[in-house]
Amino acid sequence: MRRTKEDAEKTRQTVLEAALKLFSRDGYSLTTLSRIAKEAGCSRGPIYWHFENKDDLYEAVLAYSQEPLEALVAECADMRETPIEAMDRFIERWLGLLANNRQYRQSFEILLNKTELTDAMSRTLKRERALTKSIIGLFRDLVGQAVDRDLITTQEDPEDLGLLSYTYLMGITQTWLFAPKLFSLKQETPFFKRQFWALLGR
Repeated sequence: MRRTKEDAEKTRQTVLEAALKLFSRDGYSLTTLSRIAKEAGCSRGPIYWHFENKDDLYEAVLAYSQEPLEALVAECADMRETPIEAMDRFIERWLGLLANNRQYRQSFEILLNKTELTDAMSRTLKRERALTKSIIGLFRDLVGQAVDRDLITTQEDPEDLGLLSYTYLMGITQTWLFAPKLFSLKQETPFFKRQFWALLGR
């Protein structure tokens, strides 16, 4: 029985890998379950065993980018370090995941560049919007705490700076995914971090 569960999980992972590849290359609309099954080397039966339909599989694929960020928000909100250290770690991990984790990178690219935003995407978009709000809220709170401790000098509203933090990171992400040969994300990460702190008045 244990072996059967291991085989089932292996098949699920193979299907997810195939879906990641095809969704990131061809987009949501052009990627069918039949094509995913062919890429995975199986019939459509195992796909339906693990996923209700293409939308359910799509949500699982996008979880590769959503779940690490959700965990990172919770981790950085834990306040076992200074607000400056927490924000610095968030930026480092966000950009590091993009540069070093292919599955995470493909998942992010699918959401940003390869998806038509239709009603079929409602559950995924709801989760993504909730994640966006939580990241903005995290930076708002950390900026506010940094100001209270005189670690940042600014007259700007922490709410606005939380929004600025998120849009800054998303701008880097979108630009690099659209044109990865434009710059080396790994090499430019220290520069982006320095400019982030300049924006926040530190």
